[in-house]
Parts: sequence; C-alpha cells; structure tokens
Amino acid sequence: MTWDDLDAHLDRVPGTVSAYVGRLDAPPTWTRHADAGHYAASTMKVAVLAALHRVAESGALDLDAQVPVVNGFDSAQPGAPRFSCARHYDNDDAVWDRVGGTAPLRWLADRMIVRSSNLATNLVIGQVGLPAVAQVWAAVGARTSVTGRGIEDFAAREAGITNVVSAADLAALLGALATGATAPGQLASPAACAAMLDVLFAQEHREDLAAGLPDGTRIAHKNGWVRGVRHGAGVVLPDDAPPYLIAVCTTTDLAGGDEVEDDACLLLAHISARVWAARHRL
Repeated sequence: MTWDDLDAHLDRVPGTVSAYVGRLDAPPTWTRHADAGHYAASTMKVAVLAALHRVAESGALDLDAQVPVVNGFDSAQPGAPRFSCARHYDNDDAVWDRVGGTAPLRWLADRMIVRSSNLATNLVIGQVGLPAVAQVWAAVGARTSVTGRGIEDFAAREAGITNVVSAADLAALLGALATGATAPGQLASPAACAAMLDVLFAQEHREDLAAGLPDGTRIAHKNGWVRGVRHGAGVVLPDDAPPYLIAVCTTTDLAGGDEVEDDACLLLAHISARVWAARHRL
C-alpha cells in the first residue's frame, strides 16, 4: 500500500475526506486536505476538555467542585433566548439522571469524552466560557478550527455561528496533549495533559478509528458524528513502534443515516488499518 493508493481510493468517495498522519513532533507523513474546514460535531469536546484543565490550573475553577446540573444555557447569539438539550439526542443517561442536582466538574468532563455527552459539554462550557476554548485552539496554532457555540444552540447556528475543525488542527491538539504529558508544553502541565489523555484512552465509542486497530491497541481519541459528518482523531501507541497521530474528517454522503453511518465508520476504520500497517514507516 502506498499513500497514493490510499488517496486514489478516497478520491472515489463522494464528498470531502481530510486526513493527517504522522509521528509526534515531526512533519506529517501523509496529509489529505488537512486544512479543510468541517463541521466539528463532537470533536470540539477535546478543546473544551483542555480549556477546563487550563482554567483549573489557573486557580479559577476546582475540578472537584460540585456544580448544578441544569438543562438551560445562554445562546452564543446575543439576544436569543436560552436553549436546552434534547435527551434523545444525547449518549449518556447518567448525566441526565442528575438534572436538578449537582455533579463534580471532573466527572462531567469525563462523561463529555467517554460517552460524548452533549449535556455535560454545555455544562462545562458554561463554567469555562467559549473564550477559554478559543485560547486552546490558538495555543496549538490552529489555522481553521473555531468553537463558536454550545451543542444544540440552534439560534446561534441559524445566525451563522458554528463549530469548525480541520484534520491538521485536531492532530495539533492531540499532539500537544501527548507531548505535554511528558514535558512542559503550550497547553497545560504534564500532570494535566496526562490526566486528559487518560480520559481519551477511556473513550467508549470505538466504532471508527479504534475498529481499524488490533484488539488491545492503546488509542487516546475522540470522534464525532452528525448527519453527513464522521470524524475521528487520536494518538495511537503501538507496542512495537513510536506513537503516531491520526486525524480523519469526513463530510460525505457516507456519514449520515443508518446504513450510510455504518459505511462512514468502516471508511475511518479502513484508513486507520492502512495507517497501522504502515506504522514502522511513518
């Protein structure tokens, strides 16, 4: 398999498939439309996680503080009414079961990643603020990615305020976490970066990038999906090769609905498997 072969295969996929693959702290081995903007779906939750840890390290928040679990949020569109999340559109009943009570910020951040809870995400954003998330993207040198609103903020969406990512920016964010876990970096302390990686290792949605790896392979990753979109980004830690970054963003006819959603997962798994096969040559 050559990278040209993989590009030729992806050229036949309807829509846009973007990718970034390479070692940590090295130029990428293979890219494909890596700076193209895609609707972020849940991949933006990694930037929210990083923002939370940065704010906590500044002393402005306590990760173990109990915060109210509510389902009402200020819109990013000035003057718009408050918005709420729909339970049927979420992936985590555990957070919803706490509505009306409290939960630790750290726990909410974990559920935001491991189960991709939308309600938990908006609660965390409510604590850190969108400017703190923007600072995360700036810290890793993102050229395309923007987190402009919370999940299901439809008034903001209709006003053109949206969330965008690119494969290159997601790789930069995951790479900053991975390298920052062993040495001081631009995002947070080594301890905070290691803690965030542990949460990403515990990710329970493993039907795309992780599905293309041998059982037991460690991958710290986050995926995201809505109709027409399927993304995955992570750091893979083989036992027999150095760690590598992989980020794949797809905006295609394969990414929405039931059967086509399965096809989109298979596409990401196929790319992940091809990269794994080339891991010694990255």
